[in-house]
Amino acid sequence: MKAQWLLLVLASVLATGQGMVFSRCGLAQQLQQMGMDGYAGYSLGNWVCMAAHESSYNTDAIDYDSDGSADFGIFQINSRYWCQNGDEPSANICGIPCSELLTNNIAPDVACAKIVVDNSANGMGAWVAWRLYCQGQDVSSYLDGCYL
Repeated sequence: MKAQWLLLVLASVLATGQGMVFSRCGLAQQLQQMGMDGYAGYSLGNWVCMAAHESSYNTDAIDYDSDGSADFGIFQINSRYWCQNGDEPSANICGIPCSELLTNNIAPDVACAKIVVDNSANGMGAWVAWRLYCQGQDVSSYLDGCYL
């Protein structure tokens, strides 16, 4: 029975796609290569901290909100404003389908996160998890041992 359950779980993971869970340092390295260290005045540690608390570094994360919208990907980008999720009304400011935020290629996530920060009056404050866990904190521990 355990073997059947394991096969079912494995099949569902493989069938759902192309997402992955980054290691903390793996994400930090990718984000550094993509120019996020210092982007809009936010250190790399802030971006890694935010991703840790928004998605646990999971590119395939989806969180459904009470207003009918959903948050997608490693940065939990919202479908009401930033990406298009099916027929749901959306401003789609990033100009992408939300499904692009659910793969192991985080380039669309990074591009959209830059748009969010640039277009939000609150900068990274657009992310509740960043406000609660990262803002005003020493986030250097998110980069410890990462060999950047």
